[in-house]
Amino acid sequence: MEQTVFIVGLGLIGSSLAVCIKNEHPDITLLGYDAHQETMAIAKQQRIIDDFTEDFEQACLKADIIILAGPVHTTLAYLKQLAGYALKPNVLVTDVGSTKFEIVRYAEQFTFDFIGGHPMAGSHKSGVLAVDKRLFENAYFLFTPARQNDDRVNELQQLYQGTKAKFIELSPTEHDSITGMVSHLPHIIASSLVNQADSFSAEHPRVRQLAAGGFRDVTRIASSDPTMWTDILLSNQTLLVELIDAWQQNMDQVKHWIQNSQKEAIYTFFENAKETRDTLPIHQRGAIPGFYDLFVNVPDHPGVIAEVTSLIAEAKLSLVNVKILETREDIIGILQLSFKNEEDLLAAKNEIEAKTSYHCHMK
Repeated sequence: MEQTVFIVGLGLIGSSLAVCIKNEHPDITLLGYDAHQETMAIAKQQRIIDDFTEDFEQACLKADIIILAGPVHTTLAYLKQLAGYALKPNVLVTDVGSTKFEIVRYAEQFTFDFIGGHPMAGSHKSGVLAVDKRLFENAYFLFTPARQNDDRVNELQQLYQGTKAKFIELSPTEHDSITGMVSHLPHIIASSLVNQADSFSAEHPRVRQLAAGGFRDVTRIASSDPTMWTDILLSNQTLLVELIDAWQQNMDQVKHWIQNSQKEAIYTFFENAKETRDTLPIHQRGAIPGFYDLFVNVPDHPGVIAEVTSLIAEAKLSLVNVKILETREDIIGILQLSFKNEEDLLAAKNEIEAKTSYHCHMK
């Protein structure tokens, strides 16, 4: 496939897409652009792209496909620029933004073909040095075309074949509604819980100490990039206001049950939630990046953490995080190991259980 693909934005998503495209389509010429000169230089040095350019317009004129790999409102600004250029007649423009309605509605006014894109994948790391050719494996990659054009959607899916993602086509409105419910609202709630606990700690200093266990896990997504999430919330305002209103109504209902000691209603509330959550797929990648955690029961003796992590290193597995959940003298403790993907998780479990007497389990 002799094409020129121009990737605008060489952070985690843009650089990882570049690697996947090149692996699957080595004949494609990959041009890159980023606001940071150093990022472009690193991308070329690491052979993530074939070359970079400081002349944005000239690169756009050469491109057969333009991938806008930045935040939503940055993408809107780039679309406005593209509209003023004499692009190739058959150019295809796409993006990777987390919300789609605003972008697609804006792109509909232009003559070039635009397909909204959203790879539902992420990492605790960011920037070009976080590039990961396996970032999108088994993740959902959503497409929201500005105009119905199956041929162009298929073209984009072929370009992204190397991601090994699962492709789904949705309307922009449906996309924003679903991701608002299962991704955007949970991030708001998690951040709100953390902020409330922080305020609470002024009067109760032990909060931070006791929040290190389950509370920390429940609110893990609150560690997401604040710049990115500000952009997401402001590009999905109407839907999120509706969801927050509904959430507040639900909390008022729970508050009423508690105030009136309605035991049966409270029990049903928890029972329904448990039944629903227990039916959700385990380790299937969705709107919120999954956490691949392995829990190892280990004795409390010197060197046990080094022993376990050495086995993982020898197996060349990618370990993201290590946390001690419980260690008391002379009893079994729990070592929580976090991995980038399910394959590494299962390989680590097999390695540890084969070479030690420690029991491993996954949630």
